[in-house]
Amino acid sequence: MTTALVTGATAGIGAAFARRLASGGTSRAGGHGGGHDLVLVARDEKRLAASAADLRERYGVGVEVLPADLAREDGIATVEARLRDAGKPVDVLVNNAGFGNRGTFLDAPLADELRMLRLHCEAVLRLTAAAAEGMRERGRGSVINVASVAAFMPRGTYSASKAWVVRFTESAAHDLAGSGIRFLALCPGFVRTEFHERAGMNAGNVPSWAWLDADKVVSAALRDLARGRTVSVPDPRYKVAVAVARHTPANLLGALSSKAGRRYDPKGPSARPDNPT
Repeated sequence: MTTALVTGATAGIGAAFARRLASGGTSRAGGHGGGHDLVLVARDEKRLAASAADLRERYGVGVEVLPADLAREDGIATVEARLRDAGKPVDVLVNNAGFGNRGTFLDAPLADELRMLRLHCEAVLRLTAAAAEGMRERGRGSVINVASVAAFMPRGTYSASKAWVVRFTESAAHDLAGSGIRFLALCPGFVRTEFHERAGMNAGNVPSWAWLDADKVVSAALRDLARGRTVSVPDPRYKVAVAVARHTPANLLGALSSKAGRRYDPKGPSARPDNPT
C-alpha cells in the first residue's frame, strides 16, 4: 500500500481527495490500482477521528490522524516530521488547507493576513520540501498544491498568496524535472465547501452555474496530474476566465476587479465572496 497525506482533510476538497485516494482506481496519483492508506491533517481532532473511522469502514484502508494547525510553527513542524519519516514514506502529498479573510486589503487585521501567508505559502513550501526529499530518493511521488483561479486576479492578499502557490509549484516542477516527482497546482473556482461560511462570507449571490462539485474537481485534478500538467483549472468556464485574465493587462484587470468589488459591501449582509475556493 502507498500512503497519501492530505491537509485540510475533514471537509470540502480535502475530504474529496481523501475519499478518492482511499477508494482505489487512483493509479494516476500513486502508481497502482488500489486504494491509498491515508494520513489526515486538520485542526479539529474530533472531526479527524470521525473522518478516519468512516474512511476505514468504507474503503478498508489504514488511516492515521495528525491534528495540527498549519498556521502555527508547531503545527508545520509536526507534519514536516511525519513527511520525513523514512520508515513510513508518503507517496502523495495534497496541500489543501487554507482560508480566506472577508473584505479587501487593510479591512482584515494584519495578524489574520500573516496567518494566511504562513498557511498558504510557508506551510506549502516546507511540507513540499519535506515530502520531496524522500520522493526524490525513491524516484517517485506526487505533490498537489491547491491554489485557486483567484491566483490570476490581482485582488487581495488571498489572490497574491494563491499566485505564489502556482508559481512555486511550477518552479518546483521545473527544478525537479526527471526526479520522478509530479507536481500540480490545482486552481478551482467556486466550490461548495465550508470555505465561505468559515470566512464569514455570504455566498448567496454567486450564480448557480458558477459552483463546482468537489469530487469532480478532484477527478479533474488527477486526470491532469496523469497527463503531466503542472496547472489544473477544472471546468471549461473557468479555463476561459483564466485565459482571459492571463492576456489582460494587470492594471486593467485590477481596475475591473476593484469595480466589481465596489458593487457590494464586503462587510454587509449581502456580501459576495472575494475568495472563490
